[in-house]
Amino acid sequence: MFKKIFLAGLLVFGISIKESKACVVTDVGAARIILEMCHTCMFPLTIAQVPILLGPMYDPKPAVRLPICTCIDPFPRVGIQVSFFEPSRIIETVTDPFCFPTLGIPSVPTAGKLGGGKNNDGSGQQNTFMQVHYMIFPAYALMELVTDFICLEVNGVDYAYLSEVDPMWNSDVLTAYIQPEALLFGNPVTNLACIAESITSMAFYPIDPLFWCMGSWGNAYPLTGHKNTSDSFIQDTAGVAARSIYSLHRKLVLWGSFGVEGLCGQYPLPIWFKTAYRLQIVNPISHPLAMTIGQTGLMWDFLKKPPMLMDNYGYLLFKKRDCCAF
Repeated sequence: MFKKIFLAGLLVFGISIKESKACVVTDVGAARIILEMCHTCMFPLTIAQVPILLGPMYDPKPAVRLPICTCIDPFPRVGIQVSFFEPSRIIETVTDPFCFPTLGIPSVPTAGKLGGGKNNDGSGQQNTFMQVHYMIFPAYALMELVTDFICLEVNGVDYAYLSEVDPMWNSDVLTAYIQPEALLFGNPVTNLACIAESITSMAFYPIDPLFWCMGSWGNAYPLTGHKNTSDSFIQDTAGVAARSIYSLHRKLVLWGSFGVEGLCGQYPLPIWFKTAYRLQIVNPISHPLAMTIGQTGLMWDFLKKPPMLMDNYGYLLFKKRDCCAF
């Protein structure tokens, strides 16, 4: 149904929907994502300071040490603290503009503009550019599980952000207006500090104070789709997805939902906390376990780039939730 509505919308605006040969659409869909989702990656589940269920991934930011909590919004209540990682978003990284591989929607022809891929920046350095789509995908609501639980989102499936229509994502110069600190942190000297996080991220432990680092994925700056190419293209797509998380925080599209401030609702958070997120590759080939920001591709990207499926990927995003439940 969503696919039909989306295609009808494109027709209304007079956009040709001729399927692109480059945008190879795979049979992913919501059902397959839910079946292949790492359900245990939502753990550890902590209730009133007590760890109820442990998962395969370590949480370096423990739950809030408040067994009893009070909130006045959306209504006055007294409850208990609940902490977990909620799978509620999908981030697509695509080289073909307006290609939506997760829902099986082919790309829209753009006369070669806005396209991504690898290229040379003129100095011998290989550069990767990709577009991203930020998609609302409340997995547990779609499964109709615990839909009356106040700590889970119950929104429908929708696209909340398309980088193709964001000039800041496509220009390193324009995005400097919202991240002027890139001059301080986006350089080889500060990259030396990221070596430590490359090691700790292998044990599911990103270092939040090094907000400009993405472990083995490189530097988080600039907050655009341009990224220095590494030895693994799949790892580069994950790095672009992670950059989009930071960029959406800076643009106040993504808000914080953890800590004492997150018990009663979400709050503005312009500097991201990497330990609050986990990513699981789900398209075109899923991995059984999610990874933390910056975790080397040697642990998860093997055989994730099948031939003839081009370079369009989807990542399921797990977000840390500290919530006051009743």
